[in-house]
Amino acid sequence: MYRSIEDFLTERKEEESNTVKLFSNLTEETKSVKIHENVRSLERLAWHITQTLTEMGKNAGLFETDLLHELPIPATLPELIETYLNYNTLLMRTVRLKWTDSNLDDQVNMYGEQWKKGKVLSILIAHESHHRSQMTVIMRMLGLTVPGIYGPSKEEWESMGMPALD
Repeated sequence: MYRSIEDFLTERKEEESNTVKLFSNLTEETKSVKIHENVRSLERLAWHITQTLTEMGKNAGLFETDLLHELPIPATLPELIETYLNYNTLLMRTVRLKWTDSNLDDQVNMYGEQWKKGKVLSILIAHESHHRSQMTVIMRMLGLTVPGIYGPSKEEWESMGMPALD
């Protein structure tokens, strides 16, 4: 749970970079492929990550409305990335304007539960990381290059002349 807005904003910006790195490795040819009927496509997961910025933001009282609710997935990956970046920037700006370090212990109703505002910020980070992880598995199955997020990927180890760990 965050106790500092600045700590959240610093980490949020790092996570934004990681998400854009991953989204940038998707392809128009594979973005809508469903590897199994019970598994979302890469573009659906990327859009879910993006929509969550305003959905959780609204539920937490940061936004008046959920600006991305029920909007269709953008037609191209560059449009999706631009939408993600714009709304992540809006989320960070709004957190900075509306919340303070001293009110991160205040509770908000989130999905029928009472969460501290600091927990909301933590869940925003964890939720995005969780779905990026799902995306990397699908990317591997579709033969796409997976970028390193919290360390080198198999391809990055190989490009450094080192064996990838099994």
